[in-house]
Amino acid sequence: MKKERFGTVDGKEVFLYTLENANGMKVVLSDFGALIIRIFAPDKDGRLEDVALGYDSLEKYRENGCFLGAVVGPNANRIGGAQFVLDGKTYHLDVNDGVNNLHSHMDLGVHKRIWAAREQDGGILFSLEMKDGELGFSGNRVFHVFYEVTQDNGLRITYDADSDKNTIINMTNHCYFNLDGQGADTIENHTLQILADSYTPADEGSIPNGDIVPVAGTPMDFTEPHKVGERIGEDFAQLKMAGGYDHNWVCRKYDGTVRKIAVLQNESGSRTMEVYTDLPGVQFYAGNFLVEEEGKDGKSYRPRCGLALETQFYPDTPNKPQFPSSVFGPDRHYHTVTEYKFI
Repeated sequence: MKKERFGTVDGKEVFLYTLENANGMKVVLSDFGALIIRIFAPDKDGRLEDVALGYDSLEKYRENGCFLGAVVGPNANRIGGAQFVLDGKTYHLDVNDGVNNLHSHMDLGVHKRIWAAREQDGGILFSLEMKDGELGFSGNRVFHVFYEVTQDNGLRITYDADSDKNTIINMTNHCYFNLDGQGADTIENHTLQILADSYTPADEGSIPNGDIVPVAGTPMDFTEPHKVGERIGEDFAQLKMAGGYDHNWVCRKYDGTVRKIAVLQNESGSRTMEVYTDLPGVQFYAGNFLVEEEGKDGKSYRPRCGLALETQFYPDTPNKPQFPSSVFGPDRHYHTVTEYKFI
């Protein structure tokens, strides 16, 4: 594993760590935010390209309003009204997305903290502690994120967390992918398949109404492969409210075991990414509101130049008892696995 200095935050040194397999696939990570900085992924002929959007400088990651490459937590996605009730107590969170909470906290979430890092079993383990009440969530908590590059060209991410009180934990990685290479043209010509027969419709604030609705007969149906841009502009209320795809799909066969939930392919068919997880949902975000800015290597970013497939418990789960529970604590250890595999 290669380690190199990336900069400093408040006088503390920040480093980059590079993992590589025997095929030459490389992933560059940082202990700032447990970020994914680069993914050099092979195509079908073994040619490598960096397929993850990001920045060259630590200073840009300290801003990072679109969460490029970020581990998000303690709770990813939205919580309606920026509050929830757990064990009879109301918890109040940062109001940062209209009247709601998005990704726990824009400035103090786990994506903007320096994690402890150590090499383990050929990968790298990032660890972070949070105190009871910090960011509005209960429990003294310890979070771990373990990255490894598999010999069959997968980036496997394993999340673990413990808390001494019942609390909400729902972590994800917000990497934006473009399989033609970061800084390439729109992902609207990428083909996507999501192995989900239902999704959770949401209101104007992207808060689910609690229903689980079939995708059949709607532009939300990716049970067979479709180009991302094929139906994104249709006169469909859910798409119009969100400016395109930014919804949670209810993945098939949720039983706590890892299974394939999505397949993404670039227009030429030269590079394919499969997504595996043990989680119940995936937020497909088509990058509708990515900022026009300079990314890595002087490349220009713009809306829909990358997409995210964020494995997760459903949005607003703490306020929706009918959704799979994201309550963890002394009697329930948090452990999930997600893998992005390139074939």
